Amino acid sequence: MNFFNTFRGRLLLILAFMLVATLGVQYYLNLITQQENDDLRQLQAQALVAGIAVGSNSLTSNEDRVEDLVRRTDQTFLDEASKQRIADIIIIDNNWQIVDSLNVNYQPVAGEDGEAVYRKLADLTGLPPLMEGGRLGADLANFPNRKTADNKNADDEAHAVPIETSRGRWYIMVLLKNDKSEAARRAVLPLIVTLVVLSLSTLVTFLLVWRFTTPIANLSNAAREVAEGNLSIRVPETMRQDEMGRLAQRFNEMTAQLEKTRELETQLQQAEKSAVIGRLGSAIAHEIRNPLNYINLTLDHLRTKFAPEDAGKRETFEKLTLQLKAEVARINQQISDFLNYSRPANVNLSVINARNVVEDSLRIVEAQAAENDIKISIVEHENVPEVMGDPEFLRSVFNNLFINAVQAMGTEGGKLNVKISPDGSENVVMIEISDTGNGIPPENLAKIFEPYFSTKETGTGLGLAIVHKIVEIHNGTIEVESTVGEGTKFTVKLARAES
Repeated sequence: MNFFNTFRGRLLLILAFMLVATLGVQYYLNLITQQENDDLRQLQAQALVAGIAVGSNSLTSNEDRVEDLVRRTDQTFLDEASKQRIADIIIIDNNWQIVDSLNVNYQPVAGEDGEAVYRKLADLTGLPPLMEGGRLGADLANFPNRKTADNKNADDEAHAVPIETSRGRWYIMVLLKNDKSEAARRAVLPLIVTLVVLSLSTLVTFLLVWRFTTPIANLSNAAREVAEGNLSIRVPETMRQDEMGRLAQRFNEMTAQLEKTRELETQLQQAEKSAVIGRLGSAIAHEIRNPLNYINLTLDHLRTKFAPEDAGKRETFEKLTLQLKAEVARINQQISDFLNYSRPANVNLSVINARNVVEDSLRIVEAQAAENDIKISIVEHENVPEVMGDPEFLRSVFNNLFINAVQAMGTEGGKLNVKISPDGSENVVMIEISDTGNGIPPENLAKIFEPYFSTKETGTGLGLAIVHKIVEIHNGTIEVESTVGEGTKFTVKLARAES
């Protein structure tokens, strides 16, 4: 039974059904045609017998002519069906003259001397072909309508019966009409049925081909997508249990496995990259930080021991040394960011108050915000639960976000809004940080958390990457929304502490 659950089995069943149905219809049609032919022959035979009976009565009666006998209401020879089929009844004497006929043109006429003038059988034209003329023997040559190649396909037909009389052998020839429309119908009916069966077969074949090729087309398109690198493509699955259904299922399983493999390869590459960066960062920290510390100490020594006496020169001297110290601090911070991203983070989670961490981080940007006319506001909803986190790591998260927000607004002023609220549906605490800065272009939104991606000329591209890494370590999420020219909003979600 499993074979009939396959596409091949079902196809064979359908083809077998179509074959049986076609043969059955054809057999039924042949039966109908045979029955109609039998009925037709029976009607023709009845009409022929009735015509012969009328002719025989005309021969034995000296008073009644064929036309009179046919028209009599009390006659029992002809019924209406026979009358419709008989075209003419011709009486032929032993001299091959037309003695009587239903056709007035064939009937004898009175001559000048009052004697009857008979038409010769040989003079008649337009008669239908004579059927079964071979049994007439030598007399067949006297019939002008004997069957030949010219008239064998005529519609009507003639039958001649010899009658032995005291005056010799006479003939009764009955001309029968065949219904041309009925004959055409019988000829067309098989063609119509064949056309219907062929149309149904074609339709079923089309449906089968469509049902079979549609999954193949889907698989072909999906395979092309996979070849182009799109491993997230899936073939629409149906309830089919045949080969095509199983093939689609296996294809989807294959692409899902390939997608997982690519994700694992990406993670492995990232891990290898982080390991290389970590080793490189340790070397950089050792080789660069010691000279930086020496430079920083030397600048402090120069400021205290070698400052010029002149007030103007002292101011310039202080300005230049402070700029140098700022650049040294910036390089040192970049090295710290580099190390923080590359080293594995070991967090010490504890129950903390989210607002306290936010306020500690805001102190770093308060001076620059005041200088650039940036207004800072904190809104905390009631009953905000505490969160699980490492204060130092979370402070680094908010430091980066607040510094980026202030830098995005520049010196033209703006608003930095912080909103802290609970989200009961996700059992988290949300910290929303929004600014009215320049915003982030849509094409950059998907890249801002990638390491080494930065739109700043002096940026390392590790700030937001570190933020994303720390939030993930806390089993939280960070989302970004931005509109160019209007501002940006970061939403950090941290797990609430269990009560």
